[in-house]
Amino acid sequence: MPGITVGVDGSQHAQPALDWAVKEAGLRRAPLTVLTVHEVASNHWTGHAMTVPADESERDKAQQAAEAVVAKAVEAAGEPKPASVTVRAVNGIPAQELISASQDADLVVVGRRGGGGFGELMLGSTSTQVVHHAKSPVVVVSAQA
Repeated sequence: MPGITVGVDGSQHAQPALDWAVKEAGLRRAPLTVLTVHEVASNHWTGHAMTVPADESERDKAQQAAEAVVAKAVEAAGEPKPASVTVRAVNGIPAQELISASQDADLVVVGRRGGGGFGELMLGSTSTQVVHHAKSPVVVVSAQA
């Protein structure tokens, strides 16, 4: 989808990225797509996502959680509002899904880090992959933003 795409994962680092993307989409009067990814296992040989039936209910839970967070962020941002807001939840590998979404986006926004356990890293693994492989410009938002 054209416009701004932001990745959210429920971590403390995702909220500033979401807030920034909502405000930026409002200023640009651009559509905003919020993408949340229920992470699934990847095939050892191909690197592609492997899903099982139980992943569908987890994706649905991620969708509901993201919709609640997005509604609060849009309300808190005030005016101007984005042209539209779409929340998408998918099963997959977060970096792959964000890179794929970047093919149609004007801008991709990610948090500096996600929920991984290596706090001393400058960028998380997903952010690093998106920055290096996205087809659109990428904004990385720090948790202090």
